[in-house]
Amino acid sequence: MRFLVRDRLLGIGDDYWIEDQHGRKVYLVDGKAMRLRDTFELKDVQGRVLIDIHKKMLALRDTMVIERDGDPLATIRRKRLSLLRNHYRVSLVDGTELDVSGKILDREFAVDYDGELLAQISRRWLHVRETYGVDVVREDADPALLIAIAVCVIHLAEKDRAGD
Repeated sequence: MRFLVRDRLLGIGDDYWIEDQHGRKVYLVDGKAMRLRDTFELKDVQGRVLIDIHKKMLALRDTMVIERDGDPLATIRRKRLSLLRNHYRVSLVDGTELDVSGKILDREFAVDYDGELLAQISRRWLHVRETYGVDVVREDADPALLIAIAVCVIHLAEKDRAGD
């Protein structure tokens, strides 16, 4: 299943829609401005919060936390001992770990589980500027979670670049 994400233009606090492959609005990324920590909500078209994304306070490295219904779902941080700067680790609460690697800032990266591709994030197959696609490869994968992971990783990479 493919999703179309229009990059936010002004940073945190911006809201943007994610459409399915048929151009229908499916998710809203609601950036919460004026908060102490970076916060996003992934909502459905009825406005229900599906996933809450926020920066973890008091962490040694920049870390984002994904929650569903107030319960932790995943933690995302840059992989510690990676030669590749654009390599992130997603730790799910059940102990599962996902790897995210590629050219994050160019919107060309993949989300893998144990060497198996779960989602491909790319601008290659799109002709619309400031837009990237999230192609969820596995049918049993959670599209909302994979989109939230993409949003988090891009946000962390942009913050890391701004800190250089």
